[in-house]
Amino acid sequence: MVSRRKFLSSSVLGGAAFALSPRLLSQSQLNYGAIHEPLLQPARGERLITILHTNDVHSQIDPLPANDQYAGKGGVARRATLVKRIRRENPNTLLVDAGDAFQGTPYFNFYRGEVEYKAMSAIGYDVVTLGNHDFDNGVEALAQAMRFANFEFVLSNYDYHGTAIEPRVKRYAVREVGGVRIGLFGMCINLNGLNAPNTFKGLTYLDPVQTSREMIDTLRVRERCALVVAMSHLGYYENPKHGEVGDSQVAAQVDGIDFIASGHTHTFMKKPVVVKQPSGGETLIFQVGKSGIYLGRVDFLMRGNQIASVTGRLLDLRDGSI
Repeated sequence: MVSRRKFLSSSVLGGAAFALSPRLLSQSQLNYGAIHEPLLQPARGERLITILHTNDVHSQIDPLPANDQYAGKGGVARRATLVKRIRRENPNTLLVDAGDAFQGTPYFNFYRGEVEYKAMSAIGYDVVTLGNHDFDNGVEALAQAMRFANFEFVLSNYDYHGTAIEPRVKRYAVREVGGVRIGLFGMCINLNGLNAPNTFKGLTYLDPVQTSREMIDTLRVRERCALVVAMSHLGYYENPKHGEVGDSQVAAQVDGIDFIASGHTHTFMKKPVVVKQPSGGETLIFQVGKSGIYLGRVDFLMRGNQIASVTGRLLDLRDGSI
């Protein structure tokens, strides 16, 4: 019988440590999807800010099995190696997640989120939001799992006052990266009718459009942020049929969100989409499927506190890349 402690040490954390070894992915082993222009190169006085993002990883610690459509792809080790390589190239990099780290493999069934959050900590996530499946074992169990996370949690469109997750979750976070103040907030879909009522007891859903406007006012005015990033588990609905309020609908009604790292609908985008804000500005939305198969990358070229240029691309970890 393999002990719980020995299993965790040898399989997950051992894999992450191996991934963080100096053997890195070469440029030829990456597929940048539909966007082939060179990476942005900052001129004198400019700064390159890179946002890496995942969504709906669903406890996929190992590469996908041989009988899966995406067999051999994904896995903690490859993602950790790629993230480390990108951070070496550009230290001004943040790694975020748009929710549903939990549910989908026996790792979650047996270890209730400990493995996922330890792995994400080893990879070096900075800020994450929560998805509906992260509440599958209830608020108390989620709070217990959060003990194994050394990154920040943000959830803006829920009132969680008085619940077990209150000590660990913030409405927003601010990070200064390369001299640029970046505001980050998170949103989750309405759990009513989606999750069992006992799993989100004490939580109150708040309107995501109104919440986003409040976050923009806070982050742009009070916190003086030059970039605003939302991690959203609302879903991406290009043509909503049932009154869904997803990322496109929020972006079209709210000024000031530069980038939405999207989640929930498992949408495999080949490149980011652009949505016009009410004032005519633009919001990028990018969702990279599920199971950690892909990693999204969005680069902002900053001139002072203004965005001079932005590009986004899909990073595909191939078989045998480590």
